[in-house]
Amino acid sequence: MEDVVIVGAGAAGLTAAVYAGRKRLKTILVTGPNIGGETNSTNDIQNYPGYEGPGPELMKKFWEQAKKWGAQILEARVTKITKPKDFVLELDNGQKLESKTVILCYGRERRKLNIPGEDKFFGRGLSTCTTCDSPLFPNKETAVIGGGNSAVEGALELARIAKKVYIVHRRDVFRADEVTVEKARQEPKIEIITNAVPVEIKGDKFVKSLVIEDVNSMQKRELPLQGVFSEIGWETHTSMVQGLLETNAAGEIMIDAHCRTKTSGLYACGDLTCIPYKQTVISAGHGATAALEAYKFVTGGKGH
Repeated sequence: MEDVVIVGAGAAGLTAAVYAGRKRLKTILVTGPNIGGETNSTNDIQNYPGYEGPGPELMKKFWEQAKKWGAQILEARVTKITKPKDFVLELDNGQKLESKTVILCYGRERRKLNIPGEDKFFGRGLSTCTTCDSPLFPNKETAVIGGGNSAVEGALELARIAKKVYIVHRRDVFRADEVTVEKARQEPKIEIITNAVPVEIKGDKFVKSLVIEDVNSMQKRELPLQGVFSEIGWETHTSMVQGLLETNAAGEIMIDAHCRTKTSGLYACGDLTCIPYKQTVISAGHGATAALEAYKFVTGGKGH
């Protein structure tokens, strides 16, 4: 019987492991091979207090600290979580774990463009987080793909830094708030291209252009630029914990200020939750909160 099983090893999970270890909780981290999560995809972090540099190097520090405090890691994927009394976690390798508490922090998956160049240039001019990476493109020509609030708001934020911003949207109607779209239309640095889809990202070591195609005429156009931001949404997978928690319209796990779900002893933190900003520093803070709440639960404190 574990005290806590942490599902995921990104910034939230590794921080939770540090805090759980310091509280002497019997802890296991269950994760896939990508220790470090989404932060690993950022080559130049400039907004994490006390650290500037590559994302993988920061996550390496997180992992070393988690190991220092006794974190054990099990490389597997959780397929089902139930709670007959304590929690039972079924893994894809056939194992089962029992635990008094569970912390979910396995992140989310970005929707892919599925075009040539996407994998090659991810982190080399292609980003999925305008808020994180727009400061890396001062006076550059860029494009934001998408039509929701994250895309249009990201384009407006990017326009404060970049020389030029294209918004490429596959329809002529935006899902973003009309007030936000109108701001984008009035911004001189932004050019809105509707009824168009990206078909290829080109470059050598880094992005040099984006090829788009008109959905009606099928004519192609190549946009010379140095940065592409894919803001077409994310997917959060929660089928393995069906019935134990609630999600919002975006599929994100609903939590309160203490990272608690509707099920006692089940916590969630990081990018898979309803927290408004998906940032490494915020995920780390919520990982600490979840672990401290789990400690209170295990020791009979006032945790949920």
